[in-house]
Amino acid sequence: MTNGTQIAWDDSVLPFQLDGADIRGRVARLDGVLEGILSQHDYPPQVEALVAEMALLTAMIGQTIKLRWKLSLQVQSKGAVRMIATDYYGPDAEGRAARVRAYASYDADRLTDAAPFEQIGEGYFAVMIDQGDGMKPYQGITPLAGGSLAACAEAYFAQSEQLPTRFQLSFGKSTTPDQPEHWRAGGVMLQHMPKASPFAAKGEGSGDVLAAGDLVHGDEEENWNRVNILLDTVEELELIGPSIPPTDLLLRLFHEEQPRVFDAQAVRFGCTCSEDRVRQSLSIYSAKDIEHMTTQEGRVTADCQFCGAHYDMDAKSVGFEAAEQSE
Repeated sequence: MTNGTQIAWDDSVLPFQLDGADIRGRVARLDGVLEGILSQHDYPPQVEALVAEMALLTAMIGQTIKLRWKLSLQVQSKGAVRMIATDYYGPDAEGRAARVRAYASYDADRLTDAAPFEQIGEGYFAVMIDQGDGMKPYQGITPLAGGSLAACAEAYFAQSEQLPTRFQLSFGKSTTPDQPEHWRAGGVMLQHMPKASPFAAKGEGSGDVLAAGDLVHGDEEENWNRVNILLDTVEELELIGPSIPPTDLLLRLFHEEQPRVFDAQAVRFGCTCSEDRVRQSLSIYSAKDIEHMTTQEGRVTADCQFCGAHYDMDAKSVGFEAAEQSE
């Protein structure tokens, strides 16, 4: 899904490396991806902003996973926004686009006029990686704190991966002339390249949540601080980037750090739901359980929260005691 004229670098993640500072990173630009995600629901503005931020983080973090792997980010909270869930599906082949989907659940009557992150209460930020059949999924969590979802992601990498990480994001509704108003997002992710196993320092510290600055010392700290100061000079319009290519942005920010770019990863809105998957999820229920889900017309229905797809099945064809084959 696109809006008017598609910009060449939209819906892509460009990986790069700063050879002069031992730092790697990604520049992301999302447009049609957000339109695809947000058009599935009539979210209030505060919820839209949180979903946009989460989708942007998912695209940037997900770019590092391998073909056919799945990355999921999730927020669970006691606030007005109870949950935000995103999935990133690695490309199924070299040169193919990755897919991102996202949705949020919230209590509309508890939303306030405060900033989007204030709609989230006490809870946790989780990162999950599914490497496929036969492999044990990985999961790491960190508390919800720091004033933004980006800060939560930074805390996760510091605490769980021992990787100094920084995000600088911009997202909002674009009001470009001659085009309908729509969401755009962009950002830069920095990550210090580990010289040893990223898990080597686990178990150290006082028990408080670590920050990126706690993990670098000496020359590494000087490099990290210098590059972060340069990143602080970026403007929001440069991040969203309707007129500035990612490569130009990197040169503007980090030309003295010898930036080197790699192949960009295309990203699209996409869902993996299907009737077969719905039937599989219902296969744990008996005929008696299915009866409680059945409409007066003898149908079992289900809606995908991510893409809005509607599934309508004969009640006799679902559950582990199904009396009929699927239609």
